[in-house]
Amino acid sequence: MPAAFNHTIIASIDRAVSADFYRELLEAEQAPSWGPFANLTLADGVLLQFAEPPVEIQRQHYAFLVDDEHFDRAYALLCEREIPHWADPQMQLPGETNAGHGGRGVYLLDPAGHFLELITRPYL
Repeated sequence: MPAAFNHTIIASIDRAVSADFYRELLEAEQAPSWGPFANLTLADGVLLQFAEPPVEIQRQHYAFLVDDEHFDRAYALLCEREIPHWADPQMQLPGETNAGHGGRGVYLLDPAGHFLELITRPYL
């Protein structure tokens, strides 16, 4: 069997707040939580685990592939809640989306400061 991505831990200031943010934005499913983790599952079965580390959080980048309809809903949520977002990773084009790789994309920060990217077409 070839390797498949199974799960990741996303460092959070408040795991419940981060999990709720991702659940709404990604339309993820609530998953059973245990120990220090608040858990979600994505449509492909990948588990996102949110935890509060005892060290300073280092900004990470997480990119999620969504279909056009999901992108529209997520972008409407960003605009409705006035969540800052950019068309570019350098944060030079605020309040915009991009048309990279034949699709659409947007960048934003999650509640812990991680850099998220939503795209409608994969890079490769």
